Amino acid sequence: MPLHLAAGRLILLLLLAAVATTSPAAAAESNSNSNSNTSSNCTLLDAQFVRAAFLNVTNFTLPLPGRRTCRPVRRLRFPSRNLTGPVRWGELGNLTSLLTVDLSGNSLDGAIDASFWRAPLLRAVDVSRNRLAGALRFDDGDDPSQRLASLNVSGNQFTSVESVARLAGGLKVLDVSRNKIGKAPEGLGNLTKLQRLDLSWNNMSGRFPDDLPPLGGLVFLNISYNNFSGVVPADIASKFGHEAFFQAGTTFQVEPSSRGRKKRKRALVIALIAAGAAVAVAVLSFLAACCCLTRGRRKRRKDKDGKGGAAVWEDEEVVVGAVKVAAAAPVVVLERPLMELTLADLAAATSGFGRESQLAGTGGRSGAAYRAELPGDLHVVVRVVEGHVAGVGEDDDEAAAAAGFRELARLRHPNILPLLGYCIAGKQKLLLFEYMEKGDLHRWLHELPVGSMDTEDIGIDTMEAIDQDRKPAGDWPTRYRIILGIARGLAFLHQGWAGSGRPIVHGRLVPTNILLDDDMEPRVSDFLHPSNETPESDVYRFGTLVFELVSGQARWNDTSTSWARGVIRNRKGLNLVDDRLRDETLGTEAEKEMAECLQVGFLCTASSPEKRPTMQQVVGLLKDIKPAATAAGEPPVAGLMMQ
Repeated sequence: MPLHLAAGRLILLLLLAAVATTSPAAAAESNSNSNSNTSSNCTLLDAQFVRAAFLNVTNFTLPLPGRRTCRPVRRLRFPSRNLTGPVRWGELGNLTSLLTVDLSGNSLDGAIDASFWRAPLLRAVDVSRNRLAGALRFDDGDDPSQRLASLNVSGNQFTSVESVARLAGGLKVLDVSRNKIGKAPEGLGNLTKLQRLDLSWNNMSGRFPDDLPPLGGLVFLNISYNNFSGVVPADIASKFGHEAFFQAGTTFQVEPSSRGRKKRKRALVIALIAAGAAVAVAVLSFLAACCCLTRGRRKRRKDKDGKGGAAVWEDEEVVVGAVKVAAAAPVVVLERPLMELTLADLAAATSGFGRESQLAGTGGRSGAAYRAELPGDLHVVVRVVEGHVAGVGEDDDEAAAAAGFRELARLRHPNILPLLGYCIAGKQKLLLFEYMEKGDLHRWLHELPVGSMDTEDIGIDTMEAIDQDRKPAGDWPTRYRIILGIARGLAFLHQGWAGSGRPIVHGRLVPTNILLDDDMEPRVSDFLHPSNETPESDVYRFGTLVFELVSGQARWNDTSTSWARGVIRNRKGLNLVDDRLRDETLGTEAEKEMAECLQVGFLCTASSPEKRPTMQQVVGLLKDIKPAATAAGEPPVAGLMMQ
């Protein structure tokens, strides 16, 4: 605990003792309440520790200052909440009742301070799939929790693990896979209670089994894709599976099973008996080899990520969307023409197009979408195409389809999601898009953060402090910027293909199709499908998005839109403003801007399509609302940007 907090606690206790000694009434009152709620004696300030820990983390709702609670924080669960930035882990180490931490699937960075592990009751920690780096250390002056049973730090950028032996008291699960660890952690052999160990996908050197925990106690082991040396006995290979040792090191060997040795002996006997036909066998073998080379088949190999999902194929076929296609089909990354990838590489990067890599596609009209990290730190979304793509027919041959995708990829604008690449495998087509860390507009406006800070009871001060503002309000300048960005992207699409005059109509402009980049700049996505709608339909949907961003209300339909238009028509538009924006110190200028944005939404949702403005006109109206904010760095709207 920091010295200033410890000193403050001591002073508080001394004052309480002095009051109890000098005031008989106070002493009597204390005795009368000795069996009641003990909140008057409580000195735990968990809300302050949590606030200090996440002070520099964006998208985390901080507990309000000045709140106290006697019921300590026990669980911190905020998985996949777009949390970004460094955590002050030492502050969390002060939570004396903390049991579990789940911050997986975010964008947290920096190192984990070793003082975090001193939280005495800590049992399970999952910080997988973040950007944490440096050394994972357990050598702080204080002893780490001896109750820690499960630790998952996979999918980060840790370079080493130090003093792991200090966790020998109770650690049963350790997953450090998919990091950049160059050496087997010293002290693994002391983890005698370990049951599950995953060291895969590092560059880890070491000797098997000397540098590992006792194998007899392990029920799961994976050291594949490393640089180990040693020999795996047949019984160990049988226990954990050969995939647990796949490409574990250039000098690494797996002994064949006794059944394999018997087969070889039998083959030798047969070969001796058939010595007279050796020439014929050699000729047949030569012909068979030539045939195999001609067919170009490769062996199939599987890798598992430790969670039961097949991850890599190098066979002749890969299953994508329940369809078997050629694994050797090339993947074209348009901005990196020298990158040589195949569909097998996409399968490896998406765990075999498995559920763990699949993204929620509530707004997409294509098939399933998967997150993948390609060589060169290229984070993409791989989306399986279902149905037609604008400019690319279902029955086009491969050359025509490739030409169509390249034409689509030339569409570039700061507010649309560009096509980065594609893969054509027979009739199956996959598209590559840039991965947006902050997710879509619906999640940002209505869902984040939905994690929990569980405590011993419900309704305590800490939870009240958090629940007052569980969802990110988003200040008004950010919402205005999103409105203007969507308008610019849609205006760009409505200008159409170069020279054709044919607009690109989105046809499904919903919040889940608006993605947000790291700077909160919106990107219009899912516009590559042919639509029977008109540009005026897009304008109408844009108007409802304006209502949604100003009001904070979700799921707009024709009825709610008509009601909102009536409120605006009666000059009571400010009654629609989100309460979370009302709580800000906005002033008359911001209120005026919100009222004018609602007027733009009113124009866009006119019942007659011919009365609706064009999106180019909408951009002009929005820019007039805040001219100073949009004068600098204005991206072009007129004319098609082609690259």
